Amino acid sequence: MYSAADLKKGLKIEIEGVPYVITDFEFCKPGKGTALYRCRLKNMVNGSSMDRTFRPVDKVDVPNLEEREVHYSYQDGDNYIFSDSETYEDIQITKDQLGDKTYFLLDDMVCNVLFYNGKPIDITLPTFITRTVVETEPGARGDTASSNVMKPAKLDNGYELMVPLFINQGDTIKVDTRTGGYAERVSKG
Repeated sequence: MYSAADLKKGLKIEIEGVPYVITDFEFCKPGKGTALYRCRLKNMVNGSSMDRTFRPVDKVDVPNLEEREVHYSYQDGDNYIFSDSETYEDIQITKDQLGDKTYFLLDDMVCNVLFYNGKPIDITLPTFITRTVVETEPGARGDTASSNVMKPAKLDNGYELMVPLFINQGDTIKVDTRTGGYAERVSKG
């Protein structure tokens, strides 16, 4: 169990049976009275945020979190099946839990899954993946790479994103899985 003095940005805590991560932290000592710990908390299950103030005497529970390395195996309807690297146990994660991360899954990709009380609540993919652009309009003549003008492009997995004008159909690009945005061109098509 944590005391209020242990609170800091990035710490994972449990409130009323729900895991939260502290995204913002402020220590406040008014001229009169006790100190206060103001925290912005993000729900690790559904992503919602809330503000909470703690007094120095408050105690906060430690969540039962575990992170394991897994390999992506296959898709079964709306479920995505991952295999534990150590036990080879199959782990099912729904399409709703993954969201847009489904576009970035590659066969046998190594990922980290965060479990809360034995249930998967979050997945961390490799930071970058490479994909091929299958559909985009050609850039207008005279446009340069430094103009920061973007255009829509469709990748070989159906994902759509904005890319610089110099990217053409058939180019291989690097995509940042954290933001879903363009990172750099790997090769020309």
